[in-house]
Amino acid sequence: MPDRLSALDASFLYLEDATTPMHVGSVAVFRKPRSGFDYEQFVRLMEQRLPMVPRYRQKVVQVPGHLARPVWIDDTDFDLTYHVRRSALPKPGNSEQLRELVARLVSRPLDKDRPLWEAYLVEGLARGHVALITKTHQAMVDGVRTIDIAQVILDNSPYTDHTADSGEERWLPRHPPSQAKLVLDAVAETVQSPKAVVENARAVAGDVLTGARRFVSSVGGVVTARPAASGPLNVPIGNQRRFAMARVRLADVRAVRAAHGGTVNDVVLAMVAGALRGWLLSRGREVTSSAQVRALVPLAVRDEEVDGAVPGLLGNRVTPYLVDLPVGEPSAVVRLNHISHAMLKHNDSVRSVAASALLRVTGFAPPTLHSLGARAANSFSNRIFNLVVTNVPGSQQPLYAGTARMTEMYPVMPLARNQALAIGVTSYDGGVYFGLTGDRDAMSDVDVLARMLEESLEELSMVVRA
Repeated sequence: MPDRLSALDASFLYLEDATTPMHVGSVAVFRKPRSGFDYEQFVRLMEQRLPMVPRYRQKVVQVPGHLARPVWIDDTDFDLTYHVRRSALPKPGNSEQLRELVARLVSRPLDKDRPLWEAYLVEGLARGHVALITKTHQAMVDGVRTIDIAQVILDNSPYTDHTADSGEERWLPRHPPSQAKLVLDAVAETVQSPKAVVENARAVAGDVLTGARRFVSSVGGVVTARPAASGPLNVPIGNQRRFAMARVRLADVRAVRAAHGGTVNDVVLAMVAGALRGWLLSRGREVTSSAQVRALVPLAVRDEEVDGAVPGLLGNRVTPYLVDLPVGEPSAVVRLNHISHAMLKHNDSVRSVAASALLRVTGFAPPTLHSLGARAANSFSNRIFNLVVTNVPGSQQPLYAGTARMTEMYPVMPLARNQALAIGVTSYDGGVYFGLTGDRDAMSDVDVLARMLEESLEELSMVVRA
């Protein structure tokens, strides 16, 4: 019997529309080695790593009459070069041009008649750099049986092509089931589990209210499901995006944490709060002393080992929590203290996973965990939060795609309906990298917000130095 999508996975397909494509992405910048790193080499690397993620050769097929959830089947016409694409910036390409390219690429929905992922090797960047832009549908990455492709192509040391002696067998797709077979399997499943029919109907209908109730239950009453305050972050959005990037030194973030306590994540959220305060003021918005912006912050929590899980991954337990960012507070240190206190309640209420544990996960885990964070956020009503902020620690040692050393890594988070901004954060090799995805019309000044993130850390650092 073909592998059927879970109710949650199927809901990401059913809820997707022109303004809210349900894919998660990343932008990685690499320093090209003297020996070169071109498109052909990258395709070869991807081909070698695909056996580690079989789902990336499968596509979604609907059951006739929606009698059951869709199934995954092998793509008998799988074409790697369709998914691994080549792009270039006019030399010497700069970060502004790269951001614009990312925005245009993530605005386009994935082709549902093919495996739900794409990767772009971008050449022409200044100083001999290349970039890799990935897009993966949220229905694919569950953190148990399937992880993000970006997690498996990176190594701790330069990787030389071993195609000749790899010993990999040639991939042969399984024959797809007939329409009659899909219907018979659906009927058999209905007889064995009538509950599955109800779950599928809810997924098709996009039962957001049920998700919101499940959210309140999951946090044990620590927060309430009262609607978030309205503002410029909660507006109808279109189908085009903007993308901005910010980078700070991890040592500076740790210095603030050492001086004031809490965690690195607390400092990151305080930076976001300070940046949002400055951004609102730059728009001429009135910011009262009690003003707050509610962030949904997915946190990894400990889980029991799951049968069939990818070795070395923690499982698919990423639980979202609501944190009210005190943007009305003028003092940077007081903002940080408020956030540390709020996050301490969450950390005490669950078996949270320490950053050190995440760093031991096989491969470069942030792309997978950002995807799980987006899944968690999109499972619940977006009326109860203003934006999503995901923060995942990454390796503090250099990583390589083939022989090309990765120098920067920025998450690209999706937008939920009526939400104009999402922020992803990843630490890597001494840096902390912010990727800001915004609606093209509602967040025309998203680059201003990105700059204010760096200024927000400077404000906290000045207090430390004082």
